[in-house]
Amino acid sequence: MPDQTNASIDIAAPADEIMGVIADFESYPEWIDDMKKVEILTYYDDGWPKTVRITLDHTLVKDVYVLECDWVENVASWKLVEGSLLKVMDGSYVLTPKGDQLTTVTYNLTVDVNMPMIGMFRRKAEKTIIDGALKGLKQRVEG
Repeated sequence: MPDQTNASIDIAAPADEIMGVIADFESYPEWIDDMKKVEILTYYDDGWPKTVRITLDHTLVKDVYVLECDWVENVASWKLVEGSLLKVMDGSYVLTPKGDQLTTVTYNLTVDVNMPMIGMFRRKAEKTIIDGALKGLKQRVEG
């Protein structure tokens, strides 16, 4: 299994507000450049998304894949269940409240593909995906 890449950012909002933006998958193409389309396929009984189909068009990785999501307190996590190019796309957002109006969001991501890719390029893809998502999330939440 490839190593995990992660990064963190502080967002001026409570964790539950940030988690609501994270759960709004269908809006991802509005704030994550590399995601062209997101469709929620199934939901848990409590209304949180369970499986989502994502069309990713990143410079180094292009694929349509399905993730299964899990929601536990201040952690949103996902695992790849179906993909063509991707064989691993597992990750999480971990939200750590730092008061009423400040939350540290840590994005953890592991990506692996069904083709030879030098580890340096895989880590670069992970890093650009993470950095773009964290900056986009911060801008989306803070306005």
